[in-house]
Amino acid sequence: MLPLLAGIAAAGAATLLARAPARLRLSRAKHASLAGHPRMAKRVAGLLPYYDLSGDVFFRADGAPDDVVARRRAGFERLAALYAERFPRSRALTAEARVGLSDLQFTASYRVPFPFSRTVREHLGVGAFLERSEGNRLIDLDGNAFWDLTGSYGVNLFGQETYKACVAEAVELAGPLGGVLGQYHPVVAANIARLKAISGLDEVSFHMSGTEAVMQAVRLARYHTGRPRLVRFAGAYHGWWGDVQPGPGNPIPADRTLTLAEMSERSLGVLARRKDVACVLVNPLQALHPNAAAPSDGTLVAGRRAKSVARADYAAWLEKLAAVCRANGIVLILDDVFTGFRLAPRGAAEYFGIAPDMVTYGKTLGGGLPVGVLCGRAELMKRYRDDRPADLNFARGTFNANPYVMAAMDAFLRRWEGDEGRALYDGLDARWAGRAAALEARLAEAGAPLGIDALSTIWTMLHRVPSRYNWMLQYYLRAEGVALSWVGTGRFIFSLDYSDADMDAVGDAFVAAARAMQADGWWWTADGASDKRVSRRILGETVKARLGR
Repeated sequence: MLPLLAGIAAAGAATLLARAPARLRLSRAKHASLAGHPRMAKRVAGLLPYYDLSGDVFFRADGAPDDVVARRRAGFERLAALYAERFPRSRALTAEARVGLSDLQFTASYRVPFPFSRTVREHLGVGAFLERSEGNRLIDLDGNAFWDLTGSYGVNLFGQETYKACVAEAVELAGPLGGVLGQYHPVVAANIARLKAISGLDEVSFHMSGTEAVMQAVRLARYHTGRPRLVRFAGAYHGWWGDVQPGPGNPIPADRTLTLAEMSERSLGVLARRKDVACVLVNPLQALHPNAAAPSDGTLVAGRRAKSVARADYAAWLEKLAAVCRANGIVLILDDVFTGFRLAPRGAAEYFGIAPDMVTYGKTLGGGLPVGVLCGRAELMKRYRDDRPADLNFARGTFNANPYVMAAMDAFLRRWEGDEGRALYDGLDARWAGRAAALEARLAEAGAPLGIDALSTIWTMLHRVPSRYNWMLQYYLRAEGVALSWVGTGRFIFSLDYSDADMDAVGDAFVAAARAMQADGWWWTADGASDKRVSRRILGETVKARLGR
């Protein structure tokens, strides 16, 4: 018996020893941050205790002196009075709906770092309801007009008036058929031809969301390669499906997902050696914040200084990645759901000069209605095997190719390929880079510790002071008539039809908001302040809360 056990132990040790180099390579290919270690991030998230900074400590969480605390309190109370006076109907309906709408409960709780959230919700509640849009302005229930910097989370590319027209045309075109499902409106054929030309790929499948399109892409890649694993890069978002969201937010471990560091030679080395990887997912939005999750004011506990990757550098990385994938039989999936048609007429593939095996689209392609699209090479899109008829890769949805959605897509694509649509792309990169630089210069002239980082029409605010209150800027911006998504200053999304005059007005609002915030003392910092010192202070609060103190 003992020789047998010794043999088993020796075999196990030999197996572990043989696997050790691969495990070491994988470990070294991960990004050092929590974004690169989803399992560890889940554990850390589970350990963080809730604690509340309210009352006087709300205004002096950074140890500010009494005179600064008084200015902050006065500014906060002035904002609260303005919100109560200006947005009563919008806020009242939002409070009523929040009781039964879990989405509102979530976004309301995570607009700012959680220790400040309760006080902010009580006094600076944000209205979630709108009455109408007029050009680039959104009108709430109280008649207030806001510059739309939400971009409908990426949907709004050509401007709200364009999408209103697309939907109206879709109702007229699809109306005679109605909501018939399972068979197709003739306009589907035209959409397929256009999407094949746009993507440069052979076949198309329609879905109801970008998440669905990504799910199908991964499923098909696994089916045709016979491999189980998918690779994503640290911080990248590919929808809320569990396999592509292995960290906090997913209650089930994603055991077949590998998270690697982006723009890393070590990651390329792992991909070149492994034989169990079916596909690699790339979200080109990560060029704006590589190896980090999308910036949000809910996690803005100090400064935000990271700059985006140069277009040429990111393109060079993608070219290397594509070559490794081709050499090792890995399917390269470009997730263009958010950025598709925003960076260039043919999306991120054209912008960065790559040829993926599959590409997913969504959002704006639906012409104002929800949609997801997958385009791919013919041999990857096939869902069955001729020689094994029972071996299927099943994926369908009742509402795929809904006649109204397909008609709205047709209306959008007709504008996209027309002279008016193409004119919006002329000089696109230079125009929006210039606008970002111009706003940054105005903010610097006003003495605001702020900067702008941009990927075409997608911007983020850089906060250059290590303040625990940088997130307050979103509330000053709303007071100046700027509509933001729930992530606040983490992301501004412009439609292409913003004029120079519109941008001047938006710049006026930003400068006014920054000056008011500066005057109210939120950017006061102690001597020697740094992001690291802010983090240490927060760590001390967290430990005390964990210990019940």
